[in-house]
Amino acid sequence: MRFLPEEQSAALVDEELAFAAVRDALVAAAGDQAEVFPAVAGHGSSAGNRFTVKSGASAGLAGVKVGSYWPGNVGVPRHNSIVLLFDQELGRIGAVVEAGVVNAYRTAAADAVAASVLARDDAATLTVFGTGHQALYECAAVARVRPISTIHVVARSPQRGERFVASLAGRGLTGQVTAAEPACRAADIIVTATTATAPLFDAGWVRPGTHVASMGSDALGKQELPPRLLAAARLFCDLPSQSVRIGELQHVADLVADGTLRLTAIGDVLTGRAPGRAGDGDITVFDSSGIALQDLFVADALLRAAGSP
Repeated sequence: MRFLPEEQSAALVDEELAFAAVRDALVAAAGDQAEVFPAVAGHGSSAGNRFTVKSGASAGLAGVKVGSYWPGNVGVPRHNSIVLLFDQELGRIGAVVEAGVVNAYRTAAADAVAASVLARDDAATLTVFGTGHQALYECAAVARVRPISTIHVVARSPQRGERFVASLAGRGLTGQVTAAEPACRAADIIVTATTATAPLFDAGWVRPGTHVASMGSDALGKQELPPRLLAAARLFCDLPSQSVRIGELQHVADLVADGTLRLTAIGDVLTGRAPGRAGDGDITVFDSSGIALQDLFVADALLRAAGSP
């Protein structure tokens, strides 16, 4: 059995590796040679410590990702992940990849892949809701695929916002703390990276041509976007069946089911089987609830990058 510890996986991963692997995973998810199984949520001995098990299979890969969130951790990461890949001939675990840092790259890569085909080519202003663990990775990943010159940071407190702006500067990115309404009205791209359970902004603040990515809605009850925005936008996601169950589209699932709203897998856009943005005035929404194939493909890419055991 191969083992890739956290220190090694974190040293090997970067935006380029994650983008390529996640793009392949999203294409596979939209095809007929892969399957993603329903996510299972659980908690530790304390109900506040949570974990999610996601699993899937595709040609040559099958396995499980366990992602955990222990909010009370001090001095050590609150988020962690581990990926288990099966030896498909023997049915035993063939590889274990610790993926705490990797998971942040993997999650951001999905939004970058979507932005690369859905955001306008000239999108230069990014608005990010959230200043936590994931938000910095989101900004860096999106800035690789679009010419981002300004990042508006919507924070719960000015202090958090200023610390985040300093972190952006450390990545060579220019940010400023901005209130929600002017941040949305100025944005070419909006990314929500929060744990919200109610809409973060008003649909009327989003101007035509904006691309919106929600990555925080990945469990029952979570919500970041106003339903009125979903009704006015072209809707895309990583996996439709999961999006309407635990993703942002859970809040309009009945409208998707009866055909009132059309939801498209981003993999179908990547392969040309479905259209993406039809015009510069379209508002596009990408719901990224995170699927196991992303984890399996990234773990496989890291094992290949590590070379022979």
